[in-house]
Amino acid sequence: MNRHRENPLHKIEFWNGSFFEDKTLKNLGLRVQLGHPVGERCFNHSRAYDDDFVILDIGGIHELALDFCSCESAGACTIVCPACPHPGKNLPEDWNVALPDKQWLYAQFLAIDVNFRLARKNVSSDRINPGLSRGWAYFVEEMGFKEFLTDVGKVPQEKSTCASHNAVNLAETKSSRGLAATGAGTVDCSRHNFKRPCGVGDLQRGERYINMDYLFFSTMQHSEDVLVLNVSYNIACQWSKNLWGRMLSYPSRMHIAHDGKILTFLIPKFHLPAHITACQITFSHNFIKGMGRTDGEAPEWGWANINPVATSTREMGPGARQDTLDDHFGDYNWKKVTNFNFDDFHLTIMEERPGEVSQWKQDIENWEADTSNKNPFETTTITLMQAAVRLRLSQKEAKDLERGFNNSLHTEISPSVLISSGIDLEEQQFCLQQDYNALSGHLTDLQLTKLQERSNALLRKIEQWCKVQLLYMPAVGRLHALADAQSAREEKAYNIKLFLPSKLKEAAEMSCDEQLCEYEWELRCAQAHEALDDAHRQLHLCTHLYKFKDAHIRGQQANTRASSMLAKVEQTIGTAAARYRRAWAAVKMLSAVMDKPNWEVELPELLAANIRRMSEGDFGQSEGNRTLLWIWKARGVAAIREDGEAVLSEALHTEWCKLRVRANRWAEEVELLQEEMRRVTSFLSWHAGWWEEQANRRTVLAAPEQEGIEGYAKCQAALRRAMRD
Repeated sequence: MNRHRENPLHKIEFWNGSFFEDKTLKNLGLRVQLGHPVGERCFNHSRAYDDDFVILDIGGIHELALDFCSCESAGACTIVCPACPHPGKNLPEDWNVALPDKQWLYAQFLAIDVNFRLARKNVSSDRINPGLSRGWAYFVEEMGFKEFLTDVGKVPQEKSTCASHNAVNLAETKSSRGLAATGAGTVDCSRHNFKRPCGVGDLQRGERYINMDYLFFSTMQHSEDVLVLNVSYNIACQWSKNLWGRMLSYPSRMHIAHDGKILTFLIPKFHLPAHITACQITFSHNFIKGMGRTDGEAPEWGWANINPVATSTREMGPGARQDTLDDHFGDYNWKKVTNFNFDDFHLTIMEERPGEVSQWKQDIENWEADTSNKNPFETTTITLMQAAVRLRLSQKEAKDLERGFNNSLHTEISPSVLISSGIDLEEQQFCLQQDYNALSGHLTDLQLTKLQERSNALLRKIEQWCKVQLLYMPAVGRLHALADAQSAREEKAYNIKLFLPSKLKEAAEMSCDEQLCEYEWELRCAQAHEALDDAHRQLHLCTHLYKFKDAHIRGQQANTRASSMLAKVEQTIGTAAARYRRAWAAVKMLSAVMDKPNWEVELPELLAANIRRMSEGDFGQSEGNRTLLWIWKARGVAAIREDGEAVLSEALHTEWCKLRVRANRWAEEVELLQEEMRRVTSFLSWHAGWWEEQANRRTVLAAPEQEGIEGYAKCQAALRRAMRD
């Protein structure tokens, strides 16, 4: 038996007293111990599943009594990021007592994401195809992970209160037919794009919090001493809300002592524009101190490296797939190891508003010190809506009536109602014309009937409105008569000219009652701002849909539906832009009549090049140096109103704060890079010493084997020192 400890695949014939019969070394009591020299006992061993391990060899089929070594700790076989903070390995001795304004230099940056291409078909099983690793590398320990999901995984997931994230709202409904895993989740180093120890795990049904929480808490056991933690996740605004409450349902060994830590949750820069405004100013890498130029998109780069193997691993059993992906993640990490204009604006504003700039600086420093203070990037102005203007005009008319002044010439329709209903009719005309223009050459009777009925109803509304219009604007009677005389046939409802006050001067150089012009001016300004607000929402939605389509939509049918939905959103954006241009043209004409200068400061002309998503700058610009389009800086209340100075001050305040943090992030990036390079050299020095310690770890080996191990360990130590130097 002792002679066969080094040859466990030999075949044995045993004399039973009458003849030699075949026996296995397993039956004779031989056990093979992995992870230790031959003959050395492991004091923390675990047997193979069911004590049934079979090896297929060119010499035959062999049954072995195999013991795994459980001496290795979780994540011990990973190649860790040398630039990340590792207390006791690459940080200064006094790093944990650094001054508050320098603590960010020793922060751990993490990024969370999922990849639905790394799905696995429902073939084989853990019993038939076990993995060689038990949480020793990048995947979490599989048995404990699955047992926990079975026990706790039926708790429903709360819905998103942000931009209707499908990752959150549809996590429980994603199809898993024929799949044992619908994808894989991961926690990476977001500064250097390294896969983290025990930071990868399978998804059973979409991107559920319970899976991502488990991965986050697991990998955090390897950074539990770090005091400053920055976590980036594309749904961080929702995921972070009840994170610590959910942690209580996890095993105590996975709990994080977060009370003494500084934790910041962020949203990756590329994903941020799809979120609502409140998220964009709260979870932005650009606005928060200590982020440098980190973008939080590290996992997306890593998927590009691993996606080519997805078609192979989806056909594998659980153990083979996990081992294969662990190997690729390790190779990727090893390759990473071995390859390893604000001032001008500030001075101008200081000259014009020195007192305000001092207050702005104090505001943003207070927020950076404690984010529960008022966010300086949040605007307090409210988008001016037509409904609000109509209410204000109605209230003004009510006060006039109380004073005994009645300027209405109709019992039911006041001057303000006339103008607002005229603008509504103009909008209905535009929608009807769009629907007619969108018709194809082959129409059904039902389609024609519906359009004709809409046209007839609109025509009747216009006729009634024109009768009331003659009471307030008698001059339009001649224009309508002239239009009727010039028209050889009856006009379409959407082509009838309404001759609102802004159109009188354009059509016939006629003037109009000053009060009617004032009413249209206010309503048109509100219409322009409301159109911009609609365009903002649709552009945000468009951004989110494009990203979701690229990440999750596969197949011709699904892509066709997604393209149809995107086309509808693009059409809605075009409708909002057309509404703004109509309002802008009316305001331009009225400004000349009413002598209102400088209105274009608040309402510039909308060009086709201006209708772009927030994250889209000019060609060649990135987030750190791009110019924000004016449509995303519109305030919502015209600067030409009596509160225009307050609005302008707030606009300058917000822009100054953004430029300040942009300059600070670049300065932080320089400091972070210098600190990270220092940490890399320190870590490599520590790692070289660690390898030298391994040279003499085994004490019971034969001289040739001991010499080989020492040579390998010293070679690895020399390699680390060469990379350091």
